Amino acid sequence: MSNLKTPPFTFDIVGSFLRPAYLKEARADFAAGRISREKLTATEDRAISELVHKEKEIGLKAVTDGEFRRTMWHLDFLEELQNVEHVDTAHWSVEFKGPKPKGAQLTFTEKIAFGEHPFLEHFKKLQEIAGNHLVKQTIPSPSMLHLIPCIRGKESYQPIERYQDENNLYDDIVETYQDAIRAFYNLGCRYLQFDDTSWGEFCDIEKRTAYEALGIDLNKIAHDYVDCINRILASKPADMTITTHICRGNFRSTWFSSGSYDPVAKTLFQANYDGFFLEYDSDRSGDFAPLVHAGNRIVVLGLLTSKFPELEDENAVIARIHEAEKYLPLEQLRLSTQCGFSSTEEGNVMTEDEQWAKLAHVKRIAEKVWGN
Repeated sequence: MSNLKTPPFTFDIVGSFLRPAYLKEARADFAAGRISREKLTATEDRAISELVHKEKEIGLKAVTDGEFRRTMWHLDFLEELQNVEHVDTAHWSVEFKGPKPKGAQLTFTEKIAFGEHPFLEHFKKLQEIAGNHLVKQTIPSPSMLHLIPCIRGKESYQPIERYQDENNLYDDIVETYQDAIRAFYNLGCRYLQFDDTSWGEFCDIEKRTAYEALGIDLNKIAHDYVDCINRILASKPADMTITTHICRGNFRSTWFSSGSYDPVAKTLFQANYDGFFLEYDSDRSGDFAPLVHAGNRIVVLGLLTSKFPELEDENAVIARIHEAEKYLPLEQLRLSTQCGFSSTEEGNVMTEDEQWAKLAHVKRIAEKVWGN
């Protein structure tokens, strides 16, 4: 099982962590104009340094910056692409089963491009903090750049002239993400992850019905997304790992999608990712049967929830891993929490100590199943 020593690892993470109280306070002070950008950046640097120390201490083979410089897991990245603009809306574009984030939408003003993106500087800072330790960079998937305005926002979306032909939009998304991969790689990034909620929505029968009522052919969209992703991944250097995390919503310990992977698995696993982080922390995700379509893909089983602090029964988790072995051999399986702990700056409903206890639990189980 020599491939267990390369990412994704048997004990791995999705990426986001709970923000410490002093960082939340600093971000609020900056938003209110009470402190400078320099002061905020210094506070973020301190928080990320403390986080990375804890990540190393707990035994993670790849560390992240916890997404501490972001408000939300995806918008901070997408809105900094050239000619992509934020639009405030009355409601969020999907309905969470509980607390709701502030509404937002995206629009394109001209041809989109990667440009001088601030996340490059964020990555450089993380590398400096992490030293020789492998770092993992997380960004929203290319699917999100289409899904948010063109699918979720279909009723109000007004394409610019260039994007009247949607093929042009897909072509520009491909170019934008190829440029992003190249830029991160040139800075030393060897572990990159595309976070994606589109597939989680496409699993949900209620959402499929609602989208189809709007005249949206989700099967075609799914194939278009995989085609787009594979064109992007074709430019991936051989010594770079790119994974994806398929999310079903993660805001203040709530969610917005449910359903088996059955409707999407055959198409999704045609995407040439090096690994798929799949949420399997509750019966909302269905059984493991769709993994039969994974072929030789690596699947990271998100069997432990990041939404609640209670620790899952160890033997029950191990039994579920062995159940998944009916469809994929153990050397193709990995373990993580189902999502990050703080996809938005608000964070899930647990303490930092409970967060670290959850990760220690994941590690213990992984070591029992795969060894060190």
